[in-house]
Amino acid sequence: MGSEAVRKLTDLPDFDEIIIADINTETAMKLAGELGNTCTACEVDALNSESISQVIDGSDVVLNCVGPFYRYGPPILKAVIDSGINYVDICDDVEPTLELLNMHATAKKAKLSALIGMGSSPGVTNILAKFAAEQLLESVEAIDIYHAHGGEPTEGAAVIAHRIHAMTSDIPMYLEGKLHTIRFFDDMGLALREEVDFHQIGKHLVYPYPHPETITLHKYIDCKRVTNKGTVLPNEYFQFIIDLVKLGITDEDAIEVKGQPISPRDFIIAYIIRERERFLQKTNFGVQRGCLKTVVSGTKQGKRHQYVFSMSSIGRAMGEGTGIPAAIGATLMQRGKIRMKGVFPPEASVKPMDFLAVFQESEKLDAVTGKDSPLLVESIDAKGKVKQLSF
Repeated sequence: MGSEAVRKLTDLPDFDEIIIADINTETAMKLAGELGNTCTACEVDALNSESISQVIDGSDVVLNCVGPFYRYGPPILKAVIDSGINYVDICDDVEPTLELLNMHATAKKAKLSALIGMGSSPGVTNILAKFAAEQLLESVEAIDIYHAHGGEPTEGAAVIAHRIHAMTSDIPMYLEGKLHTIRFFDDMGLALREEVDFHQIGKHLVYPYPHPETITLHKYIDCKRVTNKGTVLPNEYFQFIIDLVKLGITDEDAIEVKGQPISPRDFIIAYIIRERERFLQKTNFGVQRGCLKTVVSGTKQGKRHQYVFSMSSIGRAMGEGTGIPAAIGATLMQRGKIRMKGVFPPEASVKPMDFLAVFQESEKLDAVTGKDSPLLVESIDAKGKVKQLSF
């Protein structure tokens, strides 16, 4: 995700220098070499505040793509605030989102802007929901977010750790005007599973996901329901992960195996990474693909109305789907389009048309026709009539 963000930032004209900071300097240097003179690479320890401060010194914006965020998010933001620099991240975990938001007063006092959760979900989902609420509907009843993706060239340990965390932690859902907490495997978690038809990639069963939209959107958009559900493709691969997590071998405390301390969670992550390729081959999965679907329901001219935003692609998936919005967030920050001070989610500070303008610029879309845009917008009236819209 960070690599895709860097690639997109080099396509935009706003930064004279992009520093790729990573614990893995070999990979960072390789990427910098591919992208040319704008990029340089250096080593950083993301859990060492002094290391972070040295690397970011003199920067205009820090874009944080280090996951999992429940481990790295809060200490990195604290170091950035202490250094007096504006900040953007792609945090998609609930607990660290709350921790980051608790730093609002400190960042505001320092007159800094910290835009968190600026990826796909959260990120694009929040902005599109805000767009529908402000520009398209008179009132909003519900915001339902769905995502499905798979087949990326690689899945890193942090991605799988986040997925396990999603299945083993509390999941907030905003239902009937109240915030509820459910679990992936409890009765409510099972009841909320549903089959969803995704543009270009078909129907798939989706599961409750602990993404932060459910705890932030209802604070800025008056509504009675906010849900987030998703899955990973192929379905057989995701079911394999579910079955492993149900066994309970997800403890992070190490146990001794033949004289070596091994964390059950580290083992299960390594095992999943090894087996993933087998599932892709077994299912003849083909190229990576993904779809992010945001459904905003409410009223228009006194009647029920619904807008469906689908960001889908074949050949592009989670890395680009998250990295590109993150790059746009950093660009908007640098262009002075984000003026709020403190720590805040996208719907609090990002103007949808500003985001869509840079998105159009970065993707080199036709300004009149929107040709080749990955964004499909459908308007569904009270009678169920569907009309495709273009912006």
